[in-house]
Amino acid sequence: MPERSHQQDGRDAENHALRHLQQQGLRLLAQNWLCKRGELDLVMLDGDTVVFVEVRYRKNTQWGGALGSIDERKRQKLILAAQYFLQSESRWADHPCRFDVVAIDSTTGSAPALNWLQNAFDS
Repeated sequence: MPERSHQQDGRDAENHALRHLQQQGLRLLAQNWLCKRGELDLVMLDGDTVVFVEVRYRKNTQWGGALGSIDERKRQKLILAAQYFLQSESRWADHPCRFDVVAIDSTTGSAPALNWLQNAFDS
Protein backbone atom coordinates (compact mmCIF):
# COMPACT_ATOMS: atom_id res chain seq x y z
CA MET A 1 0.00 0.00 0.00
CA PRO A 2 1.53 3.37 -0.95
CA GLU A 3 2.38 5.80 1.80
CA ARG A 4 -0.06 8.67 2.18
CA SER A 5 1.16 12.08 1.14
CA HIS A 6 1.54 15.01 3.52
CA GLN A 7 -0.97 16.91 1.38
CA GLN A 8 -3.57 14.15 1.73
CA ASP A 9 -2.99 13.99 5.49
CA GLY A 10 -3.40 17.77 5.65
CA ARG A 11 -6.63 17.70 3.64
CA ASP A 12 -8.01 14.92 5.84
CA ALA A 13 -7.10 16.89 8.97
CA GLU A 14 -8.76 20.01 7.55
CA ASN A 15 -11.95 18.09 6.74
CA HIS A 16 -11.91 16.54 10.22
CA ALA A 17 -11.60 20.02 11.74
CA LEU A 18 -14.37 21.37 9.48
CA ARG A 19 -16.79 18.61 10.50
CA HIS A 20 -15.98 19.18 14.18
CA LEU A 21 -16.56 22.94 13.95
CA GLN A 22 -19.81 22.48 12.01
CA GLN A 23 -21.01 20.11 14.74
CA GLN A 24 -20.32 22.97 17.19
CA GLY A 25 -22.63 25.23 15.16
CA LEU A 26 -20.11 27.16 13.05
CA ARG A 27 -20.95 27.84 9.40
CA LEU A 28 -18.39 27.61 6.58
CA LEU A 29 -17.76 30.83 4.63
CA ALA A 30 -14.60 29.80 2.74
CA GLN A 31 -12.12 26.94 2.60
CA ASN A 32 -8.52 27.23 1.37
CA TRP A 33 -9.02 30.93 0.59
CA LEU A 34 -5.95 32.15 -1.30
CA CYS A 35 -4.53 35.63 -1.72
CA LYS A 36 -1.08 37.05 -2.39
CA ARG A 37 -0.42 37.14 1.38
CA GLY A 38 -1.13 33.49 1.98
CA GLU A 39 -3.93 31.03 2.57
CA LEU A 40 -6.73 30.79 5.10
CA ASP A 41 -7.57 27.15 5.83
CA LEU A 42 -11.12 27.79 7.02
CA VAL A 43 -13.16 30.95 7.38
CA MET A 44 -16.25 30.31 9.46
CA LEU A 45 -19.09 32.16 11.10
CA ASP A 46 -19.77 31.64 14.81
CA GLY A 47 -22.94 33.59 15.50
CA ASP A 48 -22.02 36.96 13.98
CA THR A 49 -18.26 36.51 14.51
CA VAL A 50 -16.02 35.78 11.53
CA VAL A 51 -13.57 33.08 12.62
CA PHE A 52 -10.28 32.54 10.79
CA VAL A 53 -9.28 28.95 11.54
CA GLU A 54 -5.75 27.67 11.06
CA VAL A 55 -5.64 23.88 10.97
CA ARG A 56 -2.33 22.36 12.06
CA TYR A 57 -1.64 18.66 11.74
CA ARG A 58 1.35 16.77 13.03
CA LYS A 59 1.87 13.07 12.52
CA ASN A 60 4.80 13.10 14.93
CA THR A 61 4.96 15.15 18.13
CA GLN A 62 8.69 14.55 18.57
CA TRP A 63 9.57 18.15 17.60
CA GLY A 64 6.62 19.79 19.33
CA GLY A 65 2.99 19.22 18.54
CA ALA A 66 0.71 20.90 16.05
CA LEU A 67 -0.07 23.78 18.41
CA GLY A 68 3.60 24.60 18.87
CA SER A 69 4.05 24.98 15.11
CA ILE A 70 2.39 28.40 14.98
CA ASP A 71 5.12 30.97 15.40
CA GLU A 72 5.04 34.76 15.17
CA ARG A 73 5.79 34.72 11.43
CA LYS A 74 2.85 32.38 10.79
CA ARG A 75 0.54 34.54 12.94
CA GLN A 76 1.50 37.66 10.95
CA LYS A 77 0.81 35.88 7.64
CA LEU A 78 -2.62 34.82 8.91
CA ILE A 79 -3.45 38.34 10.08
CA LEU A 80 -2.49 39.81 6.68
CA ALA A 81 -4.51 37.17 4.80
CA ALA A 82 -7.49 37.85 7.08
CA GLN A 83 -7.24 41.58 6.33
CA TYR A 84 -7.28 40.79 2.60
CA PHE A 85 -10.30 38.53 3.09
CA LEU A 86 -12.23 41.28 4.89
CA GLN A 87 -11.32 43.81 2.18
CA SER A 88 -12.42 41.56 -0.67
CA GLU A 89 -15.47 40.11 1.14
CA SER A 90 -16.71 43.47 2.39
CA ARG A 91 -20.03 42.14 3.72
CA TRP A 92 -18.04 40.65 6.64
CA ALA A 93 -15.86 43.72 7.28
CA ASP A 94 -17.98 45.12 10.13
CA HIS A 95 -18.33 41.81 11.95
CA PRO A 96 -16.24 40.95 14.99
CA CYS A 97 -13.36 38.59 14.15
CA ARG A 98 -11.20 36.09 15.95
CA PHE A 99 -8.39 33.67 15.17
CA ASP A 100 -8.82 30.05 16.19
CA VAL A 101 -6.44 27.14 15.83
CA VAL A 102 -7.45 23.53 15.44
CA ALA A 103 -4.42 21.40 16.30
CA ILE A 104 -4.55 17.73 15.38
CA ASP A 105 -1.83 15.45 16.65
CA SER A 106 -1.76 11.89 15.39
CA THR A 107 -0.34 9.15 17.53
CA THR A 108 0.13 5.69 16.10
CA GLY A 109 -2.71 3.34 16.81
CA SER A 110 -5.24 5.86 18.06
CA ALA A 111 -7.64 8.38 16.59
CA PRO A 112 -6.05 11.81 16.03
CA ALA A 113 -6.49 14.11 19.02
CA LEU A 114 -8.27 17.35 18.07
CA ASN A 115 -7.61 20.47 20.15
CA TRP A 116 -9.73 23.54 19.28
CA LEU A 117 -8.20 26.70 20.68
CA GLN A 118 -10.56 29.66 20.38
CA ASN A 119 -9.07 33.16 20.35
CA ALA A 120 -5.65 31.59 19.88
CA PHE A 121 -4.02 35.00 19.28
CA ASP A 122 -4.89 38.63 18.71
CA SER A 123 -4.37 40.65 15.56
